[in-house]
Amino acid sequence: MAVAKNQVTLVLGPANSGKSEWAEKLAKQSNHPVTYVATAIADPNDPGWQKKLQKHASRRPTSWQTQEIPTALAEFIAQGTAQDCLLIDSLGTWVANLLVETEAEWEVTLTHFLDTLQQTSSQVILVGEETGWGVIPAYKSGRVFRDRLGNLTRQIGENAAEVYLITGGYALPLKAIGYPL
Repeated sequence: MAVAKNQVTLVLGPANSGKSEWAEKLAKQSNHPVTYVATAIADPNDPGWQKKLQKHASRRPTSWQTQEIPTALAEFIAQGTAQDCLLIDSLGTWVANLLVETEAEWEVTLTHFLDTLQQTSSQVILVGEETGWGVIPAYKSGRVFRDRLGNLTRQIGENAAEVYLITGGYALPLKAIGYPL
């Protein structure tokens, strides 16, 4: 389940760290048509969430296409071409959307997703949240989310061409300064 190194970039960080802004900068530099893939499901009853979604949308160039893909990421990525840059924001929301899956179902989804990343000819920029840096979730669903997302980002990061950690207003190139485990 290795991810194709030449096509995949992973951008990680905590909430409100600038992950999406850095990923958007990378997408602009790609010189390819960009499709912004939103995994979030808009909730008109949540004004705070709506405001965040609008803030993200306002930063995107009008030439970018936007697709809302809350669960079928692998299927969408499989349709991409070598001329495409797919900016997927975010892995955490995608994992949350799939928490209803059993462990067996999740393993199938995960394997399919990682295999699709390996096979794509598109440039793919993935935004993911770092969770579990201290607090152990009190509820089982929170622990499942933390474990699934952590495992997913680790598997992508091991094989991605670039991995960035965004924190304190800086993008740290982890592949350049870090050591693989």
